[in-house]
Amino acid sequence: MSQYCEIAVNFPGQNSVLTYKHSIELARGDLVEIPLGRRKEVGCVLSSELKEESLVNLNTKIKYKEVIKKIDSAFTLDENELELFKWMSSYYHYPLGKLIFDCLPKLMKRPRPLDSFRGKGVKDHFEFTGEQEEAYKRIKVSLGTGFSKWLLHGITGSGKSIVYLKLMKDVLASGNSVLYLLPEINLTSQFLDFFTTYLDVPVYTYNSEISNSNKFLLWKTLYEDHSPKLVLGVRSSVFLPIKKLGLILIDEEHDNSFKQDSRCAYNARDVAIKKASLQKLPVVLGSATPSFETYFQFRMGASQSNYVRLENRVGEGKPPAIEIIKSTLEEIDSSIWPFQSESLSAVDSAVKKGEQAIVFVNRLGFASFIQCMGCGKEFNCLNCSSKLKFFKRKRKLSCSHCEFEIDLPSECPECSCLTLESKGFGTEKVVAILKEQFPNYTIGRFDRDEVTTFNKMEEVLNNFHAGKIDILVGTQMLSKGHNFKKVNTVVVLGADNQLNFPDFRAFEKVFQLVTQVAGRAGRYSNSGRVLIQSFNPDLPLWSSVKKTDYDGFFAEEIKTREVFCDPPYSKVALLYFIGTNPSRVQEDATGAAALLRKMCEEHFSKVEILGPKPASIEKKSNKYYWCLQIKSSDLNQLHNLINSFFNNIRRFRSQVKLDVDPQVYQ
Repeated sequence: MSQYCEIAVNFPGQNSVLTYKHSIELARGDLVEIPLGRRKEVGCVLSSELKEESLVNLNTKIKYKEVIKKIDSAFTLDENELELFKWMSSYYHYPLGKLIFDCLPKLMKRPRPLDSFRGKGVKDHFEFTGEQEEAYKRIKVSLGTGFSKWLLHGITGSGKSIVYLKLMKDVLASGNSVLYLLPEINLTSQFLDFFTTYLDVPVYTYNSEISNSNKFLLWKTLYEDHSPKLVLGVRSSVFLPIKKLGLILIDEEHDNSFKQDSRCAYNARDVAIKKASLQKLPVVLGSATPSFETYFQFRMGASQSNYVRLENRVGEGKPPAIEIIKSTLEEIDSSIWPFQSESLSAVDSAVKKGEQAIVFVNRLGFASFIQCMGCGKEFNCLNCSSKLKFFKRKRKLSCSHCEFEIDLPSECPECSCLTLESKGFGTEKVVAILKEQFPNYTIGRFDRDEVTTFNKMEEVLNNFHAGKIDILVGTQMLSKGHNFKKVNTVVVLGADNQLNFPDFRAFEKVFQLVTQVAGRAGRYSNSGRVLIQSFNPDLPLWSSVKKTDYDGFFAEEIKTREVFCDPPYSKVALLYFIGTNPSRVQEDATGAAALLRKMCEEHFSKVEILGPKPASIEKKSNKYYWCLQIKSSDLNQLHNLINSFFNNIRRFRSQVKLDVDPQVYQ
């Protein structure tokens, strides 16, 4: 009797699980090459023991194609890995075969040797504070006892990393390994240095800067080597096949960088929690500013007993004094805009004392856009519905969403006016003002425009640590995790801008970002000072920021969430319709909304459909985006509606993309 197998095939169709014949020995989790249409494709075996009689259709027999070969140089996924991918496919409504091969490394026939780091095993002399001791003891009890989920809520500088280190040592001593997830690649060097100093095991890093060869060999190594090790990486590290895994640590769990936007829109934090559940091990979420969803679970939900708090900084460091400086366009000195004189004085004073200062502005470039003072013309991207940013050093007007750029014209192409005025500001403008005001100081810049490679990033950070840079201007790349010994002064510019986004999380994100930035000041002294410029200094938000009062901010903000049934009181998915024809995209989105509302009326009464409407940036890279929001307090109804929609809909002319638990709202 013929042998048949079920295979998750690497293609984007909703049903990517297909049946094939096979005459070779196969096991669940094997990777194989199979025919798909007129081409060859790869797939993962889900079941290899299907019998012919179970495949016979009532009316006809299907002619099944045969597996070409098993891919011997590849991996075999184990049960935990397959179950994790199946859960992700179901939760994020993404084709299983495509998901698996999106996550696996590129197969290499002749990989170069694997780069790794060996821990030095230096004896640490850290003395726990009472809070740290209590946190460590409570979490330590859970090691080796199965799945548990913990929130380590510690203010910036409270020593969360030392608690992590002690827990790592316990897990590694028991013969198990540890996975440590970071939100940003720029934090890798700092934590790599810290953990390799005090741990006596191999330490591996995993991020986008690692070569395909190293990625492939790391996967192979982790499959074959079961000895204790630490793996330090960004969100995609959650898929690494670490054997005898004993603990997962997720630092800055609130960070949006854990959410992937392209392909399967997964959140690595949530995937890591599911991974820990499947492998029956503890997972620790750490943050000074937890996401509302996480904090809600641990303070008002089922996980209250596993909430751990660190409320004080360790050592000599004290929380910085935070001041809200009123920005007024009428009174501001145009020669120093966007600075207020008080902010510049604080920076000057810090450097004169032999300290360093950080200026935070979460925008790139010299100006947000350029406008003609004669006819009012603005320069827009030809491919996107957005203004072109001005980069002065390159003399270029560039789009933030595609590769379109033009040289800055010498005059207006519409009216020939010679006066083209810069509007708004970014990191490049801020650096220019600082250089004008402080010609004898060394000014550095830390953003995606300036720091284009991992080596360049390390160079800037090393120079700042070494005191070769007096003032460092940076974006949110600077806002988390960094320990700068000589930084006691931080200036925050443009924080108001993010409050204007049509996103119910806007205030939460600003609170998190500003608190994290402020946390870079005074980590090694009791004289930290943070100046936040705002056009609306009387906002209740700033009062919470000044007092570092996360609890008070949460208590007020959560009331609005409850009234509007926004997360954490509901689950949300965004359904995007994307295409080159704007009329078709709008028609498809409108038709889908009508269909979904009808389905809700008949079968899913607890689901609400909002929209459709154009995305906040309707046109990107010559494609138009419309979206509608699916929201429900009943998770099962939400997913059942989405399943019914995808299983029964007619084919749309537009591309359809789903984002479950979106972090950015349109």
